[in-house]
Amino acid sequence: MRVLFVTTEMDDFVRVGGLAAVSAALPRALRSLSDVRIMLPGYRDVVEQLLHIQIVGECAALAEMPACKLGRASTRDGLPVYVLLCPELYDRPGNPYGDTLGRDWPDNDVRFGRFASAAAQLAVGTLDKNWAADLVHANDWQAALVPAYLRWNGSSIPSILTIHNLAYQGLFPKEALRRIGAPQDSFHIDGLEFYDKLSFLKGGIVYASHLTTVSETYAREITTSELGCGLEGLLRQRSDAAQLTGILNGIDESWDPRVCAQLAQPFGAGDWEGKRANADYVRQQFGLAISRGPIFGLVARLVHQKGVDLVLSAADEIIEAGGQIVVTGSGEPAIEQALVDAHRRRPDAIGVAIGFNDGQARRIFAGSDFTLMPSRFEPCGLSQMYAQRFGSLPIGHQTGGLAETIQDGETGFLFAQPSTESFLGGVRRAFSTFAAKDRLDEMRRNAMARSFSWAISAACYGALYRKALSV
Repeated sequence: MRVLFVTTEMDDFVRVGGLAAVSAALPRALRSLSDVRIMLPGYRDVVEQLLHIQIVGECAALAEMPACKLGRASTRDGLPVYVLLCPELYDRPGNPYGDTLGRDWPDNDVRFGRFASAAAQLAVGTLDKNWAADLVHANDWQAALVPAYLRWNGSSIPSILTIHNLAYQGLFPKEALRRIGAPQDSFHIDGLEFYDKLSFLKGGIVYASHLTTVSETYAREITTSELGCGLEGLLRQRSDAAQLTGILNGIDESWDPRVCAQLAQPFGAGDWEGKRANADYVRQQFGLAISRGPIFGLVARLVHQKGVDLVLSAADEIIEAGGQIVVTGSGEPAIEQALVDAHRRRPDAIGVAIGFNDGQARRIFAGSDFTLMPSRFEPCGLSQMYAQRFGSLPIGHQTGGLAETIQDGETGFLFAQPSTESFLGGVRRAFSTFAAKDRLDEMRRNAMARSFSWAISAACYGALYRKALSV
């Protein structure tokens, strides 16, 4: 079974959010089930890190999208990677989607239209003469038009679209239809049109053979007006037709505190001295006061969705009760600045590192007692899984993947509403647990014993692939 896995992030090379972790782990977990190959845009970070890129094909210009080349290389462990080489579109500073100030590139319609159209060409065998796909697995709005281009080109190759976060839809003026070479008759309510704009994600939802999202709870939530982002009616149709499946993400096996080389000191369940050594290290790194109180970690993209404002509004109560807060991540400038201001007010109790560093994130999970996850919505979430493996009990809003992966009162704490008062209810329960050492130890052991293996998710995707191919 030959699978083309189309994504715009991969932890090996470039990361913005959880999509990068999924794109690095899921294809590897699928290798025993299929000939899976990844396709990525030729960002500067990708091209610089891939060795021996072999040019295997060329895409002619299409509409206002430039000609480009397709290269093939592999990761260090031999996973095949195709990279779309078009320096004028992808060799830019900033992140995959925007400039160094966080503003979206104005030609993102062309950048990701070109990417999706090239992926469709690769899938049908017109770019790499030695390989074609039996099935395409596209991810999020940037790759969502791959199923559409396949259909427009007359291909019957089945396609799966995974929606990692419905809130990011890839919306553009309707003139983008011309720029990306899409048929004029695709711009209507049952096609790409979304409130007189062109929606890349809607195109994928319409044209893909099957849809998945990253937890069963989120698959239900996106069919409701509260979390359907205006697409709930269409998603409800796909769900009613048994064409929408929730498959929970996993985490890779490196999230084991007994063997993780990036920690200040490895530790296992019951080795609370080892965990305390990581806590001391985190306090020292962030310049916090020496304390025997709990550390609350926040490792997240710093965006409105993640409820960082709730953490800021609860900060005074957390500190007055003897807690400290440590934050790392990047995102919206206003949220970053609010966190920096909070740190300046209380440098002894609030540590902030803007930016993301995997080793630092691991040390925060290892050193913290609790991990804050007051997300307004959370399709899956990975931090709560990392946290549990490292003995940091998550405090999460009862939504999406958080509701499925946090066992309330056993491996963490769930609260009902994305409000300061509801969130503080979870925080107060955490303080009570911290004061009851036997209870704290029991919950930590429960959390660290949990497995979030990718093998389970990969088996579900494998079954879905086989079903799609048999239709």
